Amino acid sequence: MALSLLFIILFVLLIAGAPIAVALGVSSLIFIIIDGLPPVVVLHNMVNGINSFPLIAVPFFIMAGNLMNSSGITTKIFTFARATVGWMHGGLGHVNVGASVIFAGMSGAAVADAGGLGNIEIKAMRDAGYDTDFSVGITAASSTIGPIIPPSLPLVVYGVIADTSIGQLFAAGLIPGLIMAIALMVMVAFYARIRNYPRDDAFQWRYFLTSFWHAILPLFTPIIIVGGILTGIFTPTEAAIGAVAYSMFLGLVVYRTLNFKRLLRVSIDTVEITASIMMIVAASAIFAWILTANQVAESFANGLLGFTDNKTLILLTIMLIVLIVGCFMETIAAITILTPVLLPVAMSLGIDPVHFGIILILNLMIGLLTPPVGLVLYVLSKVSGVPFEQCVKATAPFLIPLLVVLLLLTFIPQLSMWLPTLIYR
Repeated sequence: MALSLLFIILFVLLIAGAPIAVALGVSSLIFIIIDGLPPVVVLHNMVNGINSFPLIAVPFFIMAGNLMNSSGITTKIFTFARATVGWMHGGLGHVNVGASVIFAGMSGAAVADAGGLGNIEIKAMRDAGYDTDFSVGITAASSTIGPIIPPSLPLVVYGVIADTSIGQLFAAGLIPGLIMAIALMVMVAFYARIRNYPRDDAFQWRYFLTSFWHAILPLFTPIIIVGGILTGIFTPTEAAIGAVAYSMFLGLVVYRTLNFKRLLRVSIDTVEITASIMMIVAASAIFAWILTANQVAESFANGLLGFTDNKTLILLTIMLIVLIVGCFMETIAAITILTPVLLPVAMSLGIDPVHFGIILILNLMIGLLTPPVGLVLYVLSKVSGVPFEQCVKATAPFLIPLLVVLLLLTFIPQLSMWLPTLIYR
């Protein structure tokens, strides 16, 4: 009865528009009181939920992405991507994807990609005669690559909740992220063919080398972060701190595009976003503790396994559950709630926690492109001036390649497990 009340209160608060952290915290506190436990249990579990060394990486990766955006580095990345793949049919669509792949190695967040590169990409595509729906759709879809290719904020949070190596998770995300990019570029080629989209200027070595020279220092950022983690030179947390130091060096010393006012704005934005994420993680920790203490995960696993012993059907059911939750819940909150419930089921099927983390995050990234939450869609609607409803319609076709990649990664685990197995096992 108390558990039913827990979920009822949670959903009522969410429908009423309460912040996800408040909804989780209040519903958990009411359950604790009804269950006769001391309220201090809430504070104890919330503190324990964020008392994790790997979580220190979160504010630093957020700040690194904000610094890249504020110092104008995203423009240099876009120019380099344009010189590299802009000559292809539907060139700026491919540039859109390529720039997201590069920026993914710096920010690790879909919203940072959409907010930073989105405005540049959509304006350039509009000026070149591309349809607005195509421009917005590919920009939204390509932004989901960010949390898959390392570094990744959602993978850091998942690693903490699942007690799984973040280094292995980062390694596991590299190939799937590139597969996502290829799938989206195939979709771009299809659109370019049926709509007769133009090529950019013909490939020119002079333009390529010039743009590469201007972007060479920012391009070192993903090499430093990913290479250092995969080779064991430093931990993901240390890599995040290094990314901030390097971004500040570029903005303050090399390009001199950062000043005190911009740095203060970046710091304030970082604190606000970090506080929001930590509140969600803390509130989710007590909620997850209640689910674990009441053996909800075991009951769910037994019920699902009792319903069918077909591994494929169970996996599809799990993916459907995550897709539905992703449509209504913010990514970090969904990770902290779903992981304790679904991971035991996945492990009982012989699925590696690292592999499960990749498909869970990709699944939730698709949720960022779907209403009613659809955070990426809200960001793009703001930066592009396109109504939210039109953004939803424009993005819908690009869900197809992402869903295909999700199915491939789900049923061919070697795509995500080959690299971590090679490096760590």
